[in-house]
Amino acid sequence: MQNYSNTISIERMPTSVTKVLFETIKIGIIKSNLIAIIAGFSMAMFVHGISFFDKIGNILLTLIGSALVIGAAGIFNNLYDRDIDSIMERTKNRPTVSGIVDVRSGLFMGIWIAFGGLIALFIASPLSACLGFLGIFLYVVPYTMWTKRRTIYNTEVGSLSGAMPPLIGWAAISPDVLHPGAIALFLLMVIWQMPHFYAIGIRRMEEYRAANIPMLPVVKGIRRTYLQMNVYLVALFLCSILFWSFNPYIAVANALLSLGWLILSINGYRRKQEDKWARSMFIFSLNHITVLLLMIVAYSIGAPLL
Repeated sequence: MQNYSNTISIERMPTSVTKVLFETIKIGIIKSNLIAIIAGFSMAMFVHGISFFDKIGNILLTLIGSALVIGAAGIFNNLYDRDIDSIMERTKNRPTVSGIVDVRSGLFMGIWIAFGGLIALFIASPLSACLGFLGIFLYVVPYTMWTKRRTIYNTEVGSLSGAMPPLIGWAAISPDVLHPGAIALFLLMVIWQMPHFYAIGIRRMEEYRAANIPMLPVVKGIRRTYLQMNVYLVALFLCSILFWSFNPYIAVANALLSLGWLILSINGYRRKQEDKWARSMFIFSLNHITVLLLMIVAYSIGAPLL
């Protein structure tokens, strides 16, 4: 059984404190979510005709606060999941598994990072802080502690937390998070995450099976996952209409990217080995969301200057 004692042996001492910190807070997830946050406040500034320099304080506080909040959620997730992380190849070397970061130190770090992040968000916008807290709660309690180990619908629950970043960014500029633009960003992120994480589930299916995590491909099989993935890709295609009033080019770009993803899914499933198909789906998912969010940011910032 994995030993999670508070004692750190010399052999397990980290070679880089920064590396251990980044692995514990899941720096990759922070970076990817910051793009969504930037898209949120950029789109809000464009919609409301607000200058970047008028809100530069809010923007900086939101970026700092969001990074801390997302990092804290990563710490709590790592601490709770250290038993199953020790089984999976891609997570077995995390500091929370090896014991470099013990439970007491991890909780102390996570709580203070979360507190600091929420304070920064509150100064920027009380609504951003509320959404940041909601993001942590959804990720840690309903997803990590409740559904991840119990139901195939854990991905749907987790996607709600993953869709909070653009709303946090929007709320830092304007409180009208029920604006059609904010809703479009939120739904985009919710829907996009489903085929993205299904692809990960297929690629890591045996690891999830060994850890007894009821991911859809583990419980229902790859065929069912493939069909459900395509349903979400169609929904992602239809989501394009929500961006039409913001900018038709953004709407068309999402439609083309989603259609390309769907074609890749159908053709790849028929012609490629399952692991190669899932890998191509995963890579395309990253390109899809990166291109689209960067287009939203570029248009939101560039259009008023033209």
